[in-house]
Amino acid sequence: MNLNRLAYFAAVVDAGSFTRAAERLGITKAVVSQQVARLERDVGTTLLIRTTRRVHPTEAGRTFHARCLQVLQQAEDAFDELAQAATEPTGTLRIAAPNDYGTSAVVPVVTAFSARYPACRVELTLGDETIDLASGGMDVAIRVGWLADSSLQARRIGTFRQFTVCGAEFAGRFKAGEPQDLAGLPFVANLALREPLLWQFSRRDEHHAVRMQATIAIDATPAVLAAVRAGAGLSVLPDFLVRDELAAGRLVQILPGWRLPSGGIYTVYPAARFRPPKVTRFVEMLVAAEPRTGSVAEGSAL
Repeated sequence: MNLNRLAYFAAVVDAGSFTRAAERLGITKAVVSQQVARLERDVGTTLLIRTTRRVHPTEAGRTFHARCLQVLQQAEDAFDELAQAATEPTGTLRIAAPNDYGTSAVVPVVTAFSARYPACRVELTLGDETIDLASGGMDVAIRVGWLADSSLQARRIGTFRQFTVCGAEFAGRFKAGEPQDLAGLPFVANLALREPLLWQFSRRDEHHAVRMQATIAIDATPAVLAAVRAGAGLSVLPDFLVRDELAAGRLVQILPGWRLPSGGIYTVYPAARFRPPKVTRFVEMLVAAEPRTGSVAEGSAL
């Protein structure tokens, strides 16, 4: 396939004339006419009806023209993507992330990104509220949990588990054999979640929904961790936040044989055809640093 011939043919249809098409392309009319004739010979079909005043596409020509535009646009996009990949990140990269994952996982990557690309400045906004990317001027957001449909674009970069945990001293004051035993215990509720008190526990074919009784409610996940560590009660927290605490013995996992729903870690972008190098490079580094990266899933986002 000769892509130049597709471009010449599309230009003739758009201009309605070999002469005007040649002027747009910056070549001679004879070259355009010759290449279109060869294209018709290649496909074995008449694509254009030539009159003294104007050139019209045949029915087959109209269908082929629509396909040509798609092919040419894809080729142009491919070249643009390669051109973008060859450039270094510059300007300001604006990122939004939740407090817990942002502090534990995103900050180290931002630090490494800034060292690698000193010409690019980074602004990281941490908060458990969902920021509107367009109005907030964000280039990319990291969302942790479960995505809802919208016009945004998302990429899953990893997954996380949720653990029921409490302080080591608190764990010594009670015994729990089943999820229902947790309902009457002091619980630190995380108000950053949509449903902070109702939890689904699963073990093989057993499933139990348990509604906790909050003695303390806090709207920031790191503060929930601090309260649990101080002995305020038990709570449900993501593995990336409590992994070191559990390993050090400062926290204890309750009912380790039961599982809570796992969630995803996503990068979310405003809808756009291309993403600038500063975004693609940062996401590449974040994916490389994410230990739970599985198969990448593309789809709609929050």
